[in-house]
Amino acid sequence: MDGVTSEPGSDALFDVPPHSHRPVTRFVLLTGPSGCGKSALTRRLGLPTVALDDFYRDHDHPGMPHRFGIVDWDDPASWDDVAALDALRDLARSGRCEVPVYDIPTSRRTGTSTLETQGARVVVAEGVFAADLVSRLRAEDLLADAICVSRPRLVTFWFRLLRDVAESRKPLPTLLRRGWGLMRAEPALVARWVDAGCRPVPPAVAEREIRALA
Repeated sequence: MDGVTSEPGSDALFDVPPHSHRPVTRFVLLTGPSGCGKSALTRRLGLPTVALDDFYRDHDHPGMPHRFGIVDWDDPASWDDVAALDALRDLARSGRCEVPVYDIPTSRRTGTSTLETQGARVVVAEGVFAADLVSRLRAEDLLADAICVSRPRLVTFWFRLLRDVAESRKPLPTLLRRGWGLMRAEPALVARWVDAGCRPVPPAVAEREIRALA
């Protein structure tokens, strides 16, 4: 039969692209308040992880929202959701994608890096805006789970402050003002993420359940 080819040693009638044999990659979306322990959790898991916060826009991007005297980094308008979703699609389809490298102290992208799944069937996509991608990944059958890391507000406030001071993210008065505002807003934020399709669970439970998926 003219034009018909097959893989060596197989009974297939047509050539099959190599990537079609790769197991489907799906994502665990991991969200929660800033300082709740998302990054520490992903380090313990050791799975390929997309840091969705690296898709923040530069601080001087036109139309950035402001609050507490600075850019409101907790407003979805400060984040490039389209680029983040495109990167996840690339990762699911080809096993690799290009992601930005974001410098928090200067609030600016400084380059890009390549992320690969290394054959993993489950990849974690972690960030404060992860819930915004739940419905879109589910519609494309790329969602494995959606989790909101939840713990007492005062605990989150304290660990967020320690982290931000240690990393010199912003001046201390700004960190305190922002941290207090985030603590007060946390119940509403968690409720919004739950409404978007995330399950609120403590860090230890989240770790156990993600390991079971992987």
